[in-house]
Amino acid sequence: MVNVNLSLIGRSDIMSDISVEEYEYYMKSRPHVVILGAGASCAAIPNGDKNGKWISAMSGFINKLGLSDIIEKVSINTKSDNLEDIYMELDERSATEIDCYNVKSKLETVIREYMSGFVLPDEPTIYDFLVISLTSKDLIATFNWDPFLVQAIIRAQRYTDNIPKVAFLHGNVAVGYCEQDNVIGNIGKLCKCGKPLSPMKLLFPVKKKDYTSDIAISEAWKLLKNMLKKAYMVTIFGYSAPTSDAEAIEMLKQAWGAVYERELEEIELIDIREESEVIKSWDQFIHTHHYSYHTSFFDSTLAKFPRRSCEATFDRLMNCRWLDDSKGFKDGMSFSEIDKKTYRLIEEEIINKGTKKYLTNPYLLDD
Repeated sequence: MVNVNLSLIGRSDIMSDISVEEYEYYMKSRPHVVILGAGASCAAIPNGDKNGKWISAMSGFINKLGLSDIIEKVSINTKSDNLEDIYMELDERSATEIDCYNVKSKLETVIREYMSGFVLPDEPTIYDFLVISLTSKDLIATFNWDPFLVQAIIRAQRYTDNIPKVAFLHGNVAVGYCEQDNVIGNIGKLCKCGKPLSPMKLLFPVKKKDYTSDIAISEAWKLLKNMLKKAYMVTIFGYSAPTSDAEAIEMLKQAWGAVYERELEEIELIDIREESEVIKSWDQFIHTHHYSYHTSFFDSTLAKFPRRSCEATFDRLMNCRWLDDSKGFKDGMSFSEIDKKTYRLIEEEIINKGTKKYLTNPYLLDD
């Protein structure tokens, strides 16, 4: 019998008709949702991509990508070096100023071309660790345009097809879509209709984004909102919730619901900013002390307890069990070392597929 005191659990609507074992299965089977911002991609290639290309967060994006000569064709009022601020001004002025419209269009083309050229290094990156740390019940939702997540998914499929769902909230340069058949996949791949998948639309940083007219982006948001409602854990990695994403943050809040009703869920924050600043960005999602803050991915639940993050969290918080966090991923691991860490977990997932048995937790200290 699992040692859980039902009187301490506030979910009477869930608990009234199920056993303790059924409740544990329910909790451990809930999704772990990961939301990625630009900081995640920067952390993935700290020394540049396979060809030495560097990615940048929005601040300093124009200069770091050598796009200043494009911007200099118009007089910009903002003193900010942040792409979001610059693009928003161009967008607001482009309706009446043809020069701003032309610069904005050129900027969009160059950014797509530049982003499309990125290639992950041959050795494992944080994106490789991230994808293999989750399973098909989980979701990675990204605001990033770069192709790193798609490339990491392709590499993970060499080891397992039990990988997380993905949602590209602002579009992605590596993703294609067929509106006729509602099919999403690698850009250029042939759809069942015989036509290659068309490039997915990119949402650029404007105050009022259109999340509904493009079907692929609309479906990505539907998936995220549905998964957030069911999530046991949410990890926010390198996403600063910028002002240009105010509408997106509001949609996330609506999906997450009232904080006081999230007394069992956990929020995990991975960010290089000061903890107080990060908490301020996400305090409307955090129930009292139910959060953790890390500056490195390798200190997170995902890295310490790969493929069993919800199981480990439930055992730690609800079953009051000690965990051994030395068995997880370490920075600098090779793909063969990752495989050795995860292949038994993947085997168990295959054996238990379609059953009502929750997966074992190999990270229990006394096991």
